[in-house]
Amino acid sequence: MWFCLAVGDHLYRGRYFLLSFLLVLVLVSIAIFSGETLKIIPVYPATMQTRKDNLMDQPDNRTSTPDQLYIPTQKGECPVESPLLQGLVKPSFESSLTLKNVENENKGVSDGEYEPSGCTARQSVAIIIPHRRRETHLIYFLYHLHPFLQRQQLHYAIYVVNQAGDATFNRAKLMNVGYLEALKDHSWDCFIFHDVDLIPENDKNVYICDDNRPKHLIFGKNSTGYQLPYPTNFGGVTALTREQFQKVNGFPNIYWGWGGEDDDLYTRVRLQKMKIVRPPANVARYTMMFHKRDSGNKKNPNRAWLMQKTHSLMKTDGINSCSYTTLSVERLLLYVNVTVDIGKPQS
Repeated sequence: MWFCLAVGDHLYRGRYFLLSFLLVLVLVSIAIFSGETLKIIPVYPATMQTRKDNLMDQPDNRTSTPDQLYIPTQKGECPVESPLLQGLVKPSFESSLTLKNVENENKGVSDGEYEPSGCTARQSVAIIIPHRRRETHLIYFLYHLHPFLQRQQLHYAIYVVNQAGDATFNRAKLMNVGYLEALKDHSWDCFIFHDVDLIPENDKNVYICDDNRPKHLIFGKNSTGYQLPYPTNFGGVTALTREQFQKVNGFPNIYWGWGGEDDDLYTRVRLQKMKIVRPPANVARYTMMFHKRDSGNKKNPNRAWLMQKTHSLMKTDGINSCSYTTLSVERLLLYVNVTVDIGKPQS
């Protein structure tokens, strides 16, 4: 009796298994002949599922298994106005300041270049400084300008272009050299041509270029009562994009000695039907470090005559005709020191 019950139960279970198996085969056959495909949906632990649901709006660039989460690593763009700005800060000039002091305070700078760590700078800026025998001014300039630019969250590098020899100084040609040398390092968005004796007082005077208009960053300085000397003034600190500078063919190369080259650049800008923009007068303030004029930088007696020829010389005299010999390029901690032979005036 017991044996018969056991056999009957076994046959019953076998029939149930057989019927279940046949049912699965029927379902699979229907799916195949109807063109449908079966999808295997992975089941995640509850905590993992919650984390994945929170990432549904994130772009998924994964190439690995589904249970590895996508974590974005790219830095966001720096804000339009840096939260680090302080506004008006009058510069100080301690007589004991040394270049080593400045280096110690700018650990984030290397080879004269700096990039903000927490975000991606909106522009990459090359600062071009024409220079000859102004080492004391240069120390004060670097002391103030590095933290000034860092508070603005800029990617920047400072290029100091030294004119070798004792020939008459040619500030404009050194600017052209700085532009050409800087482009060998990086495709800079913006070029700021800056006298070494001018220190900005307000970090809301942001050292970036305007996409449409050349920019004059200085309205007034302490030596002029912070007034604009004349409406067409375009000297001291100017900012042009790479495209704008190429459009005007840079600075003229033929101005040896003091004066005239900035007015020539202004005329070039106007001839290309570009307008100049300036920051507000209460922001574009500078302190000028007083000094005697270099004996090799006397007033150019031909400057008025040369300025009358800007329209005819602009296409042939500029960055497309700037000839020089590079004597050395030193990548110092706080700046790139470029020393060049730019020749001498034609007699």
